[in-house]
Parts: sequence; structure tokens; C-alpha cells
Amino acid sequence: MFDKDKLTAIKAEKDQWDCGPVEKACAKFPERKTTFTTISGEEVDRLYTPSNVADFDYQSKLGFPGEYPFTRGVQPTMYRGRYWTMRQYAGFGTARETNERYRYLLEQGQTGLSVAFDLPTQTGYDSDHTFAMGEVGKVGVAIDSIDDMKVLFDQIPLDKVTTSMTINAPATVLLAMYLAVAEEQGVPYSNVGGTVQNDILKEIVCRGLYIYPPKPSMRLTVDLIKFCYEQVPKWNTISISGYHIREAGSTAAQEMAFTIANGITYVQSCMDRGMEVDSFGPRLSFFYNAFTNVLEEVAKFRAGRRYWARIMKERFGAKNPRSMMMRYHVQTGGVTLTAQQPLNNVIRVALQTLATAYGGAQSLHTNSYDEALCLPTEEAVTVALRTQQVVAEESGAADTIDPLAGSYYVEAMTDRIEEEIDNYITKIDAMGGTLKAIEDGYIQKEIQESAYRFQKEIESNDRIYVGINKYTMEEPSPTNLLKVDPKQREIETEKLEQFRARRDHKAWKAALDKLDEVSRTDENVMPTVVEAVKARATVGEICDVWRNIWGEYRPKEFV
Repeated sequence: MFDKDKLTAIKAEKDQWDCGPVEKACAKFPERKTTFTTISGEEVDRLYTPSNVADFDYQSKLGFPGEYPFTRGVQPTMYRGRYWTMRQYAGFGTARETNERYRYLLEQGQTGLSVAFDLPTQTGYDSDHTFAMGEVGKVGVAIDSIDDMKVLFDQIPLDKVTTSMTINAPATVLLAMYLAVAEEQGVPYSNVGGTVQNDILKEIVCRGLYIYPPKPSMRLTVDLIKFCYEQVPKWNTISISGYHIREAGSTAAQEMAFTIANGITYVQSCMDRGMEVDSFGPRLSFFYNAFTNVLEEVAKFRAGRRYWARIMKERFGAKNPRSMMMRYHVQTGGVTLTAQQPLNNVIRVALQTLATAYGGAQSLHTNSYDEALCLPTEEAVTVALRTQQVVAEESGAADTIDPLAGSYYVEAMTDRIEEEIDNYITKIDAMGGTLKAIEDGYIQKEIQESAYRFQKEIESNDRIYVGINKYTMEEPSPTNLLKVDPKQREIETEKLEQFRARRDHKAWKAALDKLDEVSRTDENVMPTVVEAVKARATVGEICDVWRNIWGEYRPKEFV
């Protein structure tokens, strides 16, 4: 972009500026601290010039939106054609209560649904199980049976909306229920669109909601991918998730690197099952976090898109450009929300939304300002949705594509994050791949060390957190919090008893026996799971079939 003579001249002028105006200004008004860093701990220079991007090549590093290497976005016109899908992650209490929230959000202009399941559902237990006590409907909706799924999507046509489901270990079961409900609505599989998270590796790394050992878990993941490729072509078969990696304390670069490492493992597993990369590659999707440091987040998204495109093309030999596109959903940073001065979270989420828009996401969920205190109230979730709408309609961020491209700072940071991603992938490859790196505790340890650094910075006031270690104030106890009925488990248990009493016991047992038989072979389990949910088997009953075959995973303890 600049010849050597110009770069030399610019560097000389900057040296004069440092020794002249800057030195005088600092003598009069010293800078706030000696070192400035991003949220991830990356040092930030006082000023960025062409010297910071001396080797910058437009064609290889940027190109054009919708074209390889997709740094500037995966669509040629991006938000000038249509906005990102506006989702709100929602679910609490009963399927009926959550259905009412979904229909309210759709009326307010939400353009896609995102299902939050409660912890028993996410870990493959029915609401009447002993382990479900105290957790039914608390952090998401309780879904035990196909009847619950019908109620959840009552009056919501599944050929008109796309649905994202945050479910992993039992992903095959919940997707099977969703497809069965679509059938009852008269919607063919070919018209069903949405995403299922289905990312078991990140559960093992940082989130903990796994059930089975890694090998059978990966088998279920690939079974779902293959089934959808063949029968549900509009479905995003996996949402390879960095969101929870970042929530656990990773840096921006680690979030992207470890997510891509997991993605490499999933791609290789599918190819090992005989699938061509371009058969399933276009339906892979990703899920990332957005923190409050806007420019770092933008650089992270751009670096990740570019690196993934090269991985798919050069490592896996993808020919279809759609296989090289990193299409991703974003959720604003849940861990950045504070219970102190909760209205400050509105500003944090607005900045995170702006970062997401500048970064070029395909879908976004904005957290509600009260989520550090309770499940979102209707008022709070409305403000969260309106935040997306204001940024889309009023800020101008959606009017031009990749507006921060060419910024010396953003381009330098994009290159730096991409280099960090590559360093991590190289280390993980040398260890024998992601599964080995997880087994040895390497990825977990890297995340833990980053989380510790960040917490120490807050405790020492090296990093300011408004309302936490600066600008604090006495506050009254919060009111108008959303509370789930403490009798929720009793309500769901009674429903389950009635559900089981009504079903055809012979058909139910035959379906579970068939699932047991198929699961002990190399045959794809998805068709059998669909038949089992239609025969009115519950989430817990299906997951118990696999528990009996494969057992439950117990990770190593790392010091």
C-alpha cells in the first residue's frame, strides 16, 4: 500500500512527533497509565500509522465482500440487502409460558427464534428425575416430550421462521422432536430452517453439559450432520461455539482459535465418515461472543473469517465458496453484565451490538439488562431487541460494508489476532489434534490463565469496570424480577405422568428397543430417534438408552 520511501518518511515524522508534541503534552498532562491494553490484554499503541501495516496487501488480505477470503463479509451486499437475523435467546418455565414470550417477541419485530432449554433438558433428564430437582424451568424451558415441543411452537409456522436451539449432548433428540412437530404442521423437512448447536467439544472444554464420552458424542454429532445434509438441506447442522469459551475467560484470539480448532475436528470427522467437504461445509455455522471493546471484537471477527476460509480451502480442499464462508451468530457478552447498576448493561449491550454490526455477523441475540439478576423480564427483553433495531435503522453501521477496513489499528489488530490463531492451531496440531489437547488439559489451562489475569486486573483496579471498581454507589434492592414458579417441577411431573399413561406402551418399547439396536451399530441413529419421539419416548428415556450403552463421561482432573 505504501512504498519503502514513504514508510521511512512517515516513521521519521512519527519519531519527531513523539519527541516533540507528545513529550510536551505528557509533561503537562501525563497519560492515564503507562500501558494500555484491550480486554484480552493485548497492548495498544498510542498511534497507528502505515508502518503498522507495512506488508498489507489488499487482494490477499481483504478482497471484496462475498468473495474469498471473506474478510469483509460473506455476502456481496451484506446489510444493504437485509439486516442480520434478530434473535432473542428465550425460554423459562413451561412450554406455554415460553410460547407466549416467543409470540410477543415476533410481534415486536424479532425475525428469528432462539430456544433456551433448562438444565435437566440440556443434560438429558426428564423433569421428574431426582437430578432435576430445583432446576426445572429455571434457566430455560422444560422440554420432556413431543407434546411439550408442540406447545412451544403453537401458532408459530415452522416454514416461516428459523429457530436456533442451544442444545448439545441431546441435540439429536430435540431436533427430532422439532422435525416431528414440523411434520404435524404439514411442513416438509426441505422447508425447515434453523440451527442446532450440537457442539459437544466446547461442552467438554468449558461448559460442562456433556453426557457421554467424546467418541460416542462425536458419533451423534456427525450422525445429525449427515442426516440433515441428506434430508433437511436448509438446516445449519452445527453451531461451533466460541461464545462459552469467551464466557469462561478466554481472550478474543483464544475464543476464535479454540473454536476453529473444534471446527477442524468436526470437518475431519465428517470426512472420515465418507462425506465430501463441499457436501456439508456450506451448512456449518459458528457462534461467537461480543465484548465491549468494539475495535478488538471487529478485528476478531474479520481475522476468524479469513483464517477459516483458508483452512477450508487449503487444508480440506473445499471448492465451493460457501464451504469457505464462516457464517456466524453472535450473542452479546453475558459475563460482562453486572448486577450492580444494571441499567449500565444497556450501554454495554449497545456497544457490543455495534461491534457485531461492524464485524459482519449473520445473526444476533442481545442480552437483557437484568440478566445478572434474573431471567429477562418483558420490559428488559424489549429494550434488548430495540437496541438491535436502533443500531440497524439509525446508526448508519449497516449502510456500508466493513466500514472500519483500512484503519491502521483495525488492520494491524486483525493481522495480530490471525497470527495468534495460527500459533494456537499449530500447537494443537503438534499435540495430535483438538481431542488430545482437551484430554491433556491444554485448552482448559489456557482459558483459566486468561480468566485469572482478567480478574486480577479488576481486583487491582488496573482495569476499570464501571459500577464495580469505580463510580460505585449505594443501590436499593432490585424489584420487578422475573421468578419461575417454585412448583414448576410438580407441574411438569404431573404432565409427564399423564403423557406416559396415554401413550401406546407396545409401540414405545419397540421404538426404544430399535434405538438400542441401531446405536450398537454404525448406522445413523437420527431416523430411529425421530421414530422414537413419535412413539412418545421422552428426552430422558432416549438419553438413558445411550447411557446404558456408552456410560457417562468423567473428565480427568487437572492441577
